[in-house]
Amino acid sequence: MNARRYQLGELCRMVKGVSPTLKTPPGLYPLVVTAGFRRTADSWQLEGPAVCIPLVSSTGHGDAALHRVHYQDGKFALANLLVALLPKDPSVCEAKYLYHLLMMRKNELLVPLMQGTANVSLKEQDIAGVEISLPPLVEQRRIVARIKDIATQVSDVKVLRKQEEVEIKHMLLGAFWKIAKDAPRRLMHEVAPLTRRPVNVEPQELYPELGIRSFGKGTFHKPALTGLEMGSKRIFAIEPGDLLFSNVFAWEGAIAVATSKDIGRYGSHRFITCIPVATVTSASFLCFYFLTEEGLELIRSASPGAAGRNRTLGISALANIAVPVPTLDAQHWFGEILAKVKKLECIQNQTATELDALLPSVLSKAFAGEF
Repeated sequence: MNARRYQLGELCRMVKGVSPTLKTPPGLYPLVVTAGFRRTADSWQLEGPAVCIPLVSSTGHGDAALHRVHYQDGKFALANLLVALLPKDPSVCEAKYLYHLLMMRKNELLVPLMQGTANVSLKEQDIAGVEISLPPLVEQRRIVARIKDIATQVSDVKVLRKQEEVEIKHMLLGAFWKIAKDAPRRLMHEVAPLTRRPVNVEPQELYPELGIRSFGKGTFHKPALTGLEMGSKRIFAIEPGDLLFSNVFAWEGAIAVATSKDIGRYGSHRFITCIPVATVTSASFLCFYFLTEEGLELIRSASPGAAGRNRTLGISALANIAVPVPTLDAQHWFGEILAKVKKLECIQNQTATELDALLPSVLSKAFAGEF
């Protein structure tokens, strides 16, 4: 591509930010900070296009890390923890190309330059000495246009996915209330009583624990601890099909059904485990109900307190919540719909991962001369 080598210091004018991140008065101008979002400022310092590089580690704690660099156009303010790179000659360097290049290769070009123990940071003079290769301007612009086109397509697909998720949610709620609205109600302790399986903890044995995500996001796996590390902590065996509640975060949707992937996991004393009576109802049906607005409101009413760990779901209060119990045939009909949706979500999650990997792959090929 007839690329030429340049040092960033000869290619760009470098200007350090002057605005305090938290103390700058808000206003009409974007304030570029280290985070991925923009704050605002009442005055501007620079006029882009510019590439803005954080001068401090993204993680702190003695680690050298840089989560992102920023591109900014127009008039903007810059926080005092960043430096702006403004190309001196726009006929030589396209700022957006430079942004994509540094974003793609930040771990190779910038992170190794970070120094310090507790406060790991970059020095402006070190950034100025970084060497990069630039193809001719027309090639830079072609690559930038292609990246923009692909990024737009990926964004459009993600917007459509969000719309599909909303439509599917409405469809599921419609199907659920079709069978649940006029169904008889029975108390939880009658249809899904609390059941715990105590475990005798051995000091040298490993016990992998299970966690419950809030907002109906299912279960997750915690690292295994030895019985010795457990100390006096009580744990209970979990089996597929158990209806699980986090007694401290059920009020924000930390409710899930254990699956085959959770076999061999253990729940702490913070778990409330209910086992549905198979001839009456199912864990998936009850879980869906408790994650509806009506069901969550009942859980919140059964979780007195202020917020966070002060809102604890009461065992007896949960046991006395009246839940809808349609016929088993109706529940099986809804369960089949729910299973199909879960399968579709798995496919969508897989394609979402592929979509997220698409742009980095394109960038990698672009800067390797394969694009």
